[in-house]
Amino acid sequence: MESNFFAMISRMKFIERWSLMRNSRQENLSEHSLEVSMLAHVLAVISNERLGNNLNTEKVALLGIYHDATEIITGDMPTPIKYFNADIQGAFKEVEKDAAVRLHSMLPEYLKNSFEDMFFPAKEDTYLWRLVKAADKLSALIKCIEEEKAGNTEFRSAKASIYRIIEDMKLKEVDIFMEEFLPAYSKTLDELN
Repeated sequence: MESNFFAMISRMKFIERWSLMRNSRQENLSEHSLEVSMLAHVLAVISNERLGNNLNTEKVALLGIYHDATEIITGDMPTPIKYFNADIQGAFKEVEKDAAVRLHSMLPEYLKNSFEDMFFPAKEDTYLWRLVKAADKLSALIKCIEEEKAGNTEFRSAKASIYRIIEDMKLKEVDIFMEEFLPAYSKTLDELN
């Protein structure tokens, strides 16, 4: 049986993010998903090593890879539109669910169980999904820092807003990451070396 699933997933590279903003460098969904995956993974590792938890670090990385896969179908909805009001937000959640069902249905039967958690969050993965959401916001904050570093002031208010959202998450793993790793994103290549 022929499956379109991975051909669809590969189209993540064509979905541009931050469409309402002037960017010094475009970012696509594939790049973003890789970064979210790495950040979610390190947040889970920090949680295990520093906070004494026992989280599945590989699974959280996998959830990060697929966390925005539905945008292949829906496109990247700009935040001001997506969260304009409860009606729009609710309608978009339904569109995202439909996109998840559509993507998942493209898988051959023998793979569907293995990909179920990527598209339909399981209750036991709630904390892992919180870390993915935090990683998603960290990725956005990092984008704002990079744009600011490039002299683009367009992301200034987005940076402040995202920073407040991250603080409101009240996740110790994120606090540790921001203290230990985030300052390096403002450095030049020479300073990093």
